[in-house]
Amino acid sequence: MDLTIHTSALPHDDPDAALNFYRDILGFEVRSDVGQGKMRWITVGPVDQPGTSILLAPAAAAPGITEAERGTIAEMMAKGTYGWILLATRDLDAAFDKVQATDAEVVQEPILQPHGVRDCAFRDPAGNLVRIRELR
Repeated sequence: MDLTIHTSALPHDDPDAALNFYRDILGFEVRSDVGQGKMRWITVGPVDQPGTSILLAPAAAAPGITEAERGTIAEMMAKGTYGWILLATRDLDAAFDKVQATDAEVVQEPILQPHGVRDCAFRDPAGNLVRIRELR
C-alpha cells in the first residue's frame, strides 16, 4: 500500500483569525477558501509541500452533531483540549521567536523533552495546540 497524508483538519471559530495565524504567522500558503462568514473551509499548507494540507473547518459543522455535542466541542475548544497538530522545523528557536512576537498564547518555550525531542507549543486562535518540534 502506498499512502501519504493529504489533509488533516483542525477546527476554527473565527476564519479570519485562523487565516492570519496559519498564513501570516506560520507562512503557509492558502490553497482554497470556500464558504462565507464563519462557515468557511480554508485549506492551507507549506509552500514546498503541495501534497500536504491542513483544512481549517468550522467547529461542529458536520451533519448529525447534536446541540449538546456542539456545546461540548465549544467547551473543549475554549480549554484548548479539542484539536492539535505537530509541526517540525530545523530552526526551532527562530520559529518560536517569530510566533512569540505575535499575540499567540505560548504554552511551552523550547525545551529538550525527557524522550529526546526538543520542541515548543502555542495555541492558535481557536485554542488548538500547535506543537513545533526541532528536526535534527
